[in-house]
Order: sequence, then C-alpha cells, then structure tokens
Amino acid sequence: MTARDPLAVGPEAVLARARAPWLRPATPTDWPEVEAVLLASGLPTTGAREHLTGFLVAERPGRLVGTAGLELYGESALLRSVAVRPEARGDGLGARLVEGALALARTRGAPTVVLLTLDAADYFTRFGFARVATDQVPEAVKASTQFQGVCPASAIAMHIRLD
Repeated sequence: MTARDPLAVGPEAVLARARAPWLRPATPTDWPEVEAVLLASGLPTTGAREHLTGFLVAERPGRLVGTAGLELYGESALLRSVAVRPEARGDGLGARLVEGALALARTRGAPTVVLLTLDAADYFTRFGFARVATDQVPEAVKASTQFQGVCPASAIAMHIRLD
C-alpha cells in the first residue's frame, strides 16, 4: 500500500483521524461545552441556548472544540457564535464550521445569511460575505438578540446570498 492509498491504516493515519474534529448538530446536553467555547472565545452567550437546535459542533474524541450557530428568521438566517477552542485553531476547523452552517441554511430554505462581527470581517469575505448597512438587514433578523443590543453598535453587519 502507498501513502495515498485510502485504505492505508498505518499508525499516522489512525492518529490523524483520532485528532480530526467532526461536525454534528448540537444537542441540549452540549450546552455547557458550547457555552465554555463561546466564553473562551470572548463571544456572547445571550440567546445561544434558545437557538441551540441550529448549532453545529465540532468534536474530537471526548471534547467539543468548536461551534457555529444558525438562527432562522423567516427566509433569512443569522450566523453567530463561530468559535474554535484555542488549541484546535489553525487547521481549517472554523472554515468547516462556517461552510457547514451555510449548507444548513440552504437546506432550511434561507437564501440570505447575515452576521455581525467586531474583528473578523476579512475572514468572512472569503466565504462570499459582504459588508452591508444595518438598515439593509432583513427586519426579521434585526429582531434577534444579536441586533437588539448583544453586539455593540460598532459591529460590522455582513450578508451573503446563497441562491
């Protein structure tokens, strides 16, 4: 077997798979770890628990290492709480979480996804998000806790059209 053989199961391949986080929908029992990841990343937790059914989590064996939340508001969605534990950063996990949340938005029929960020606007542009004036955000999304004071007025609003 060569190193490129997908059936190769040498010790390096087994170890890599054991360390590779995988994504799954959050469950109510995940809340304490989701909250811990958000707090460790300096992100707000207000409203997150109430929308936990729209969250994806990244897990390594025995530990939740990342999260991304999607809140649905009519035909639009709010992407929030994209966070990765410091020790799990640098291997593209954040991108996998964002892509997973966007795929979830598509399957749930939300052609527009909005987010607020203080310092990650450049990061989100690589997924196709563009800055947008707050008054251009769908009214239903503006009713979210994120737009109703959880995020400061200095936060940058961004959106993407998925269709």
